[in-house]
Amino acid sequence: VRNNGGGHANHSFFWKVMSPNGGGEPEGALREAIENAFGSFEEFKKQFSEAALGRFGSGWAWLVVSNGNLEILSTPNQDSPLSQGKTPILGIDVWEHAYYLLRQNRRAEYVEAFFNVINWEQVAKNLEDASS
Repeated sequence: VRNNGGGHANHSFFWKVMSPNGGGEPEGALREAIENAFGSFEEFKKQFSEAALGRFGSGWAWLVVSNGNLEILSTPNQDSPLSQGKTPILGIDVWEHAYYLLRQNRRAEYVEAFFNVINWEQVAKNLEDASS
């Protein structure tokens, strides 16, 4: 259940935080929360990318709400931050299947390109839902 259920839940979440019209930078309460937690959007982007690139093998990098605060973490395989009591608001799949056909082993290019499709409106809604 953990692997298959986790895979289903993680991927269902993943599709929602992307959009062909995504990209740019977050605004409003989400932007403020990111700046409060990480100092700047650029620092958030750096730390999130490091979590994605630092995951050895297959897994995920996440922006989560934990005890009312934003954190970045990485999980192996199909593990979810929910199992740690943390609520994901953004996640990136770093399993090889997510990028190999287009980018082969160039995970860094994939992670950088992910920022061009993030649906910040959905991430803001996820933050609002996690905070209520």
